Amino acid sequence: MSDYVLRTARLTKRYKQQLALRDVDLAIKKGAIYGFIGQNGAGKSTLIRVAAGLAYPTSGSLELFGQAGEERLTEARRRIGTIIEGPALYPQMNAADNLEAHRLLKGIPGKACVARMLALVGLQSAGRKKVKNFSLGMKQRLGLAIALLGDPEFLILDEPINGLDPMGVVEIRELLRRLNVEHGITILISSHILSELHLLATHYGIIHKGELLEQLTVEELNARCRQFLHVKTDDPAKAASVIETELGTTEFDVMPDGVVKLYKYMDVPGKVSTALVRAGLVIEEFMPMGEDLERYFMNRIGGADHE
Repeated sequence: MSDYVLRTARLTKRYKQQLALRDVDLAIKKGAIYGFIGQNGAGKSTLIRVAAGLAYPTSGSLELFGQAGEERLTEARRRIGTIIEGPALYPQMNAADNLEAHRLLKGIPGKACVARMLALVGLQSAGRKKVKNFSLGMKQRLGLAIALLGDPEFLILDEPINGLDPMGVVEIRELLRRLNVEHGITILISSHILSELHLLATHYGIIHKGELLEQLTVEELNARCRQFLHVKTDDPAKAASVIETELGTTEFDVMPDGVVKLYKYMDVPGKVSTALVRAGLVIEEFMPMGEDLERYFMNRIGGADHE
């Protein structure tokens, strides 16, 4: 049994003269919520379409649940659910009839799953209301219910919160978290709303101009985006000594340029500056710093543009 639901090796996709993906080595472990980050045209949707079987790679390989080769991949794709480029809904039908139509198209036996999926996404009380009269959030939840037909082990979602109002975003976020935690569903989610991904994802992949720049866990991201006090004085060694002895903490790093990154006292920076001045140090730079996911992403792709 593979520990990964999706793995690619040197995956490349070319459309005539356009290189959409180049040598992508991506790995998504079972149980992860994998936030897939990239600008428009970076290659997110292309990779998602290849994974879902809607496009074929030019070269390289792809595995789903440890299975490779077209025949085995076709079988493995029965274990995934997708929302790509918006859910396919019948606007004149109600939610239950939409699910029933998709159940028949997918060849899923038994009608009991329709009511179960409606309850799972919170649409059990939608009644006879036609989908054309649904809010965008309700449509997205119905799309998720359709993707969940057949009890997939892996959900692939392309921009599922795009265009939602704040309440709709929260509803979808909580639903996805519940599906992951309570039902053990692995999720690949691409989104432009990086602040939301930071509240949801357990793993991240950053793609830019068809290249996968980096994969990292939420712990690794938080360590790199950790907030700190940027302290520069005329004597870095003495500043480090004062911080350790007077302020009683070793949670700091002295950088090669002499800057001290202090990870404590973010809420009371005055205590730090007072202790340093009292010790006779001249403070040259003193400010809170750190990154959120959006700033980290922009710095990462900014660096890629200049490589």
